[in-house]
Amino acid sequence: MRRSDRARASEPPKLPRWLLPAWRLFSWFKPPRRLRLTREGRYFLLITFCVGFAAINTGNNLLYLLFGMFLSLIIVSGVMSELSLRKLTVSRRLPPRAQVGRAHLVEIEVYNHKQRVPSYAIEVEDLRAGQPADKRCFFLKISPRSAQVAAYRRTPARRGRDRHIGFRLATRFPFGLFEKSRDVTSDGDLIIYPAVDPLQLPPDESGDRIGGVLTLGRGTGDETAGVRLMRDGDDPRDIFWRKSAQTEQMVVRERVREARREVTLVVDSRHPGPSPSEEFSARLERRIREVASRAVAHLKRGDSVTVRSTAGERAASVPSRGADPLLRFLALLEATPLEDAPAAAPTPAPKTREVA
Repeated sequence: MRRSDRARASEPPKLPRWLLPAWRLFSWFKPPRRLRLTREGRYFLLITFCVGFAAINTGNNLLYLLFGMFLSLIIVSGVMSELSLRKLTVSRRLPPRAQVGRAHLVEIEVYNHKQRVPSYAIEVEDLRAGQPADKRCFFLKISPRSAQVAAYRRTPARRGRDRHIGFRLATRFPFGLFEKSRDVTSDGDLIIYPAVDPLQLPPDESGDRIGGVLTLGRGTGDETAGVRLMRDGDDPRDIFWRKSAQTEQMVVRERVREARREVTLVVDSRHPGPSPSEEFSARLERRIREVASRAVAHLKRGDSVTVRSTAGERAASVPSRGADPLLRFLALLEATPLEDAPAAAPTPAPKTREVA
């Protein structure tokens, strides 16, 4: 598309033809700034208009001088605020994870690329999609070619994906008469994990482990099932030195290792009707919180945990990987219409214990 075609496509269709050149000129030179009057600025403009009206009616040179001084303050305020907002870049540092009900810190860094002019009284708002801008960081002075870092604390109230879309930079420098601001695009996602309550699981029951109670091999237990000659690949920590000295050959212990128990937790995410009701949403959030708490407790006990939904999605983890895969799955789990959900998953194998 040529330049003339792009200009013609961007023209408003309802403007008269004689206004189109002025509209193009205004669009070309329009700065990406927002200007808002403060309370002090409204009073100052009211006083300025009163002094100007009195100067015109009376012809007093002193009033004209005072009126000109007021206008010059407005011009100086616009120029200085524009210099403060120019050539600033903003970045955020999100935590690796966040959880409902637990406060976390988000760091905001502002870098001033200007060579000689510092920036004063810069306020940065962190913008999130679909939510009001309620978190701000204030920077009193950012020196030339230097950065300043500030942080704000936030406590999430609901799980899910927290999408950051950018920043709003604002300043009231130098007189506080106007607030000039501009928006900066900067994407970032933070996954909010569901809340986890401390749980005390019942003690292990006999015969509740998979593949028998004990298996042979190197484990963390202190019990020894037998001894054998050392082979390549054996851990030197398992050498039985007293027996090795008697036989003049390297002998290792075969330790007892407990088999890991597998636990499956199910979340009913299917709802009747086109959209979930408030009662179903509240019940789903309670169930997700309960499943998250039980999953963390089982992992701490050494069990292998699988979390699945009635819509067919699932996630699994073992104690060595931690609870992050399960909590992330639960954080992003959404309700599914009953008619769109697939058929129910088959019954787990007999060796897998399922907790409803």
